[in-house]
Amino acid sequence: MTVLEDRIEMAEESGELTLDVMFECLEKMPIPEGTKVEIVGGHIFMSPQRQNHWEIIFRILEQLRDKYPIKRLASDVRIDFPGHLNGFACDVAALAERSVKDSKGRWRYQDVEFVAEVISKDTAANDYGPKKTAYATAEVPVYVIADPYQRRCHIYTQPKEGDYEIETTVAFGSGLDLTNTIVGLTLKTDDFPRD
Repeated sequence: MTVLEDRIEMAEESGELTLDVMFECLEKMPIPEGTKVEIVGGHIFMSPQRQNHWEIIFRILEQLRDKYPIKRLASDVRIDFPGHLNGFACDVAALAERSVKDSKGRWRYQDVEFVAEVISKDTAANDYGPKKTAYATAEVPVYVIADPYQRRCHIYTQPKEGDYEIETTVAFGSGLDLTNTIVGLTLKTDDFPRD
């Protein structure tokens, strides 16, 4: 058993297991640079970022700058979402103009207007499953999954009762028309690398 497992087990037994406790333990571990760490449903996921993954994230962020100032964009920054121990490091998050950080200096999920996740093979089930549910429960208006393995994007809109009512699938190379959403832009996917 590792020190992390010991600390988490003690916290579970005492009823004090929180995201803060879990992330505090993770911060003490020698996690390799360039590794994304997040907690989904109380489970810790660590995945190294690949170049293709980063290029898609960067291209999305570049285009969002037409509407969102850099201070209202986040990438791989912890945001706690509804559900059991959900501390996500969204690949891309865009925040509302009214956004304020909480007392711990973190963005509030209530201010997230847009999220994009770029699929990694080992964590794809999270993006299509529990993270999608958490984003819908948090009423994030627009959730985009960029899947370089399928070579397409999935756009989810109109969150209601823990799910999205509308899903649109668009092949890489076509525009993601978000003009009728709070984002108000069309994101180009022409340069998205494929795996």
